[in-house]
Amino acid sequence: MIKEMTNYGTHYSENQPCLFRVWAPLKKQMTLHLLSSNRLLEMDKDEQGYFALEVKGVKEGEQYVYSCVTGEQYPDPASHFQPEGVCGPSQVVAHSSFVWNDQDWKGIPFKELILYELHVGTFTPEGTFEAIIPLLDDLIDTGINALQLMPVNQFPGSRDWGYDGTFHYAVQNSYGGPDGLKRLVNACHQKGIAVFLDVVYNHLGPEGNYLAKFAPYFTDRYSTPWGEAMNMDGEWADGVREFYANNVLYWSEIYHLDGLRCDAVHMIFDTSAVHFWELVHEKLDQLKAKTSRSFYLIAESDFNSPRVIQPVEQGGWNFDAQWLDDFHHALYVLLDKQGIERYGDFGRMDQLAKAYTDGFVHSGEYVEFRKRKYGASSKEIDGEHFVAFNLNHDQAGNRVRGERLSSLVNFDRLKIAAAALLLAPYVPMLFMGEEYGEDTPFFYFVDYSNEYLRNAVLEGRKKEFEKFKGQGEHEDPNSIETFNQSKIKWQKRNTGKYSLLLDWHRRLIGLRKTSAALKNFSKADLSVDTIGEQGFVLHRTSKDKQERLLCLFNLSEESITYKLSEELLEWNKILDSHDPLFYENRNKRIGLAQDTITGGTEVILYPLSVAVYAVSFH
Repeated sequence: MIKEMTNYGTHYSENQPCLFRVWAPLKKQMTLHLLSSNRLLEMDKDEQGYFALEVKGVKEGEQYVYSCVTGEQYPDPASHFQPEGVCGPSQVVAHSSFVWNDQDWKGIPFKELILYELHVGTFTPEGTFEAIIPLLDDLIDTGINALQLMPVNQFPGSRDWGYDGTFHYAVQNSYGGPDGLKRLVNACHQKGIAVFLDVVYNHLGPEGNYLAKFAPYFTDRYSTPWGEAMNMDGEWADGVREFYANNVLYWSEIYHLDGLRCDAVHMIFDTSAVHFWELVHEKLDQLKAKTSRSFYLIAESDFNSPRVIQPVEQGGWNFDAQWLDDFHHALYVLLDKQGIERYGDFGRMDQLAKAYTDGFVHSGEYVEFRKRKYGASSKEIDGEHFVAFNLNHDQAGNRVRGERLSSLVNFDRLKIAAAALLLAPYVPMLFMGEEYGEDTPFFYFVDYSNEYLRNAVLEGRKKEFEKFKGQGEHEDPNSIETFNQSKIKWQKRNTGKYSLLLDWHRRLIGLRKTSAALKNFSKADLSVDTIGEQGFVLHRTSKDKQERLLCLFNLSEESITYKLSEELLEWNKILDSHDPLFYENRNKRIGLAQDTITGGTEVILYPLSVAVYAVSFH
């Protein structure tokens, strides 16, 4: 099974010949160099351009390289481990020797996920997979049930966001390598936590990028902002498509992951009759039938198009969900007035209302930032097909000073942001530390050894931040200090205001998991009333119509009023952001919402507040 699904790199089983396989259709010969035993072996080529060889006597941990031309040796493009980094030799991994304890794990329904994006290197002082395991119980206590790891495929050096990786099948050596990731996934599944991985199929980083030495992996027909585009539809594209499609299976089969977040899918260009993502889903369907385990694909897309999540039969790419950037933009600009500098096409309350009722805010209108009409409607698509957030690696890391939302808005606005997200009809995602208001910065950082690349990154960041000169000096991405400053401080979560915000998140997540109305992702059972440009009221109803929630938001610094409908209902308060429980000074009086409100009356919404009311017809 593993050999069939992997199809690339090595396949090792104890006391069996080790299979080496590499795709190089334009090469006439290929030599395998086993470094530990210093053996040079000629490989056999098939009609599809794959060189393969089964070798007896190979030990686990054997290091090797390939040679296409005399004197030039390169690591395996599908290496499963690079113990000495992107420019070092590849190493044979005995995947079958790892003992899994998650045989009963079948996954979590996607709509029940509370995603938690984290960067392995900055999540703990140690920056390893192993160091995450002791913190899992804290995450469970918060209500988190799914990790989304930023890319962990081998990148240059020991610190990087991961989007410059060059070995799609190899797990970063400085994080703990293959066994480290397996131990983390194993521990998560035993505790009821799903694990997702961010993967980058649209480009490769510049250092340690040897794919072109073997085959036509790249094309000049298209381009991306980060490097050469992948050859998904030109000559010899079959091997490229198989390389990436099988990589999706690899993470499920070898590492037992629960899904992938696919970076910038709009930068994967394919005009083939059978689109790349259609090929991926054909293979995934076969794998799921054999394993009976769920495996989800989440897209990051710049299209604002429902095509990304529509079924293949409708011409779609069949992703289970996609990131909903418009939700972030619409809410953020209303919470932080400086946000208009970044998101000039946002800033109105009706746009936030549309983010709740429709999904895409820009759905065909003219958008100034794009200088054209942009997007299509997603109103008919249920909310479980979108992932919403207030913060992610990009939102913090692409600011001059790496500020998180907690450094940009006050405590009351942070509570509003959390409620706006966790009461929304979407799958929520938090960025590491967001649940307690972590205020360390999260910068962009790299660890290239090549001096030209180091200078290019520094100059690139300078140019990118030119229009934000008034916001201070940016940090050098190459500096280890920039990386160290980005590490979160976990111990904060149990102190002062941090513990209060953490408890606010616990309460919201707990409500989300118990409320029938919040478990309903249908847009038909949701509505929003705006109160000028100051606030809004979110109505949520359960599918059986037996539970209704009324969520009153005031985003302004003045009290406002809202008249309830004439329905003779009695609403009971279940959550109030002005509750003294959520303030360090519990004697502070800033306006508590009424415990009970009735139809036809006017309700006061106090400044910068959220109050949630429920009515049940059981």
